Amino acid sequence: MDLLNPITRSPDNPVRKLLIVVHHRFALWNAPAWVPEQLQKEFPEFRVVHLSDYKSLSEHIPDTEVLITWSVRPEQIKSAHKLRWIHSPAAAVHQLMYPELIESDVVLTNARDVHGPVVAEHVIAQILALAKKIPQAVRFQGKHLWAQEALWNELPRIREIAGATLGLIGVGSIGREVAKRAAALGMHVIAVREHPEKGTPEGVEAVFGPDQLDRLLAQADYVILAAPVTPNTTSLMNAERLRKMKTDACLINVGRGPLIDDAALADALREHRIGGAALDVFPKEPLASDSPLWDLDNLLITPHTAALTEKLWSRHYELIRENLRRYLAGEPLLAAVDKRTGY
Repeated sequence: MDLLNPITRSPDNPVRKLLIVVHHRFALWNAPAWVPEQLQKEFPEFRVVHLSDYKSLSEHIPDTEVLITWSVRPEQIKSAHKLRWIHSPAAAVHQLMYPELIESDVVLTNARDVHGPVVAEHVIAQILALAKKIPQAVRFQGKHLWAQEALWNELPRIREIAGATLGLIGVGSIGREVAKRAAALGMHVIAVREHPEKGTPEGVEAVFGPDQLDRLLAQADYVILAAPVTPNTTSLMNAERLRKMKTDACLINVGRGPLIDDAALADALREHRIGGAALDVFPKEPLASDSPLWDLDNLLITPHTAALTEKLWSRHYELIRENLRRYLAGEPLLAAVDKRTGY
């Protein structure tokens, strides 16, 4: 299918259908009612349908032209004869990378540029929290203990981040925003990207290819995972790679849970082979209450809150609106996913 020749409708034919189905137990991830209402006002070419759950998706998808969702099954793609474009309100789209969609002509876009700036802020907060031992201080506060000496004596010591080296794995929308903020704080930023020939983003001092990942791990004081999940990045940080890190270095994951071998990380933290870690994402969420990760004093856990902001759906809407305008005009869409690579 060619977006430059979108489906046209005559007065005698049905109105084009835009379907929104974004359902999650966490309220913020769900599209608020004003989103479909506003889209209907601004784009009368479409009949905007908003489903509160996935139960009737199979019924609605055959005549849908534009689909806003982060989950659709392969058999539903097969029945979506009029589908031309899927937009995911998430940055990660690995759950959609199955043959039925990859081999189709359906264009896929994601929300990577919506989440980049706010997730980058979270990364900086995690770096500072680990450097200044904020989690440990909070635990001492709960015990009413003045722990100045204890916090200083525990290794790695409280430290400055200016002059420290940040190793960035992935320089997409999140990674680029992290690099700019870290450089502004005086950190030296080095990065691994799949295609180093694409250049050096703002704030990054040196870019390595994937085959030089161990070189980055050996230099970095803070290793930031901001890569997509692909066959090459699943369990990227395994036991062998964790051993390549400096003994006082910290690992931060705001990408996706499968990037890390959790069992290997737990061992490395328990044995103090690395300085600490901060995780916002996990292979299975919510993290099970009996997970050994909860009890590690040198691990900071945030419950997938890096992308949370009251501005979330306003930013989603701006991207969707601009891409709908482009779609109707036959122009290239923003944040298009290369289905061959998965990002």
